Amino acid sequence: MAFLNVPHIDMYNPFTLEGKTILVTGASSGIGRSIAIECSRMGAKVIITARNRERLSETLEQMEGSDNVVISADLSKEEEIIRLVSELPVLNGIVHNAGVSNRVISKAIKESDIDYVMKPNLYGPILLQRHIMKQKKIAKEGSVVFIASRASFSPSVGNGLYAATKGALIAYAKVLGLEVAPQKIRVNSICPAMVWTELVEKDASMMGVNYNEIQIEYPLKRYGKPEDVAYLSIYLLSNASSWMTGSCIDITGGGEGILV
Repeated sequence: MAFLNVPHIDMYNPFTLEGKTILVTGASSGIGRSIAIECSRMGAKVIITARNRERLSETLEQMEGSDNVVISADLSKEEEIIRLVSELPVLNGIVHNAGVSNRVISKAIKESDIDYVMKPNLYGPILLQRHIMKQKKIAKEGSVVFIASRASFSPSVGNGLYAATKGALIAYAKVLGLEVAPQKIRVNSICPAMVWTELVEKDASMMGVNYNEIQIEYPLKRYGKPEDVAYLSIYLLSNASSWMTGSCIDITGGGEGILV
């Protein structure tokens, strides 16, 4: 048959990450793990980091490719950030995903609560980005992605500290985007609504609510899955988004005004 003699033509894919080196923080579980796995499937060399090396190894086992790298680090400590950056090659993309959640009503917030949430959620990514730029570890035309949250726009009881860190991160990302634009480095944020992760399951247990029932209030009748955020991250890391910077993208299943 004639079509059998047609030479092979590589499929055009503007979202490929072939030839790119990507750093994903908080890659030991949840959204970060999914982003790392999906980036590897799109051809990237992925460097994954988090505090728990054993769980990072579990992520690595699910990734494709043989040149992915694990570097454990506690991004709430600047000395650990400096060590991490010293071990990094030049990056084409960074996904700042590491973070924690801690529900405390405002009248009960203690200084230790502020430190617990602020250091990994805000100080960590800002200082990591600082040292990456200082050591010239991000390539021209690279892409920086911050995983923020709809929590900054959709208040819920006890979520003040977490929401504050994510709102501050969005503002920081917009300024960073202006500052690195001369190098054609792009900076964007993703604001998911509720996504099924260990943090959400822990939150549901602590609040004594049934999120399986509440998620039906979303127009698309479900909370997000980690891979939903991963696919959007791939777009922002790929050359398909080369004219996009300073944006904060909601991914919500239609539930912009709903957080729980």
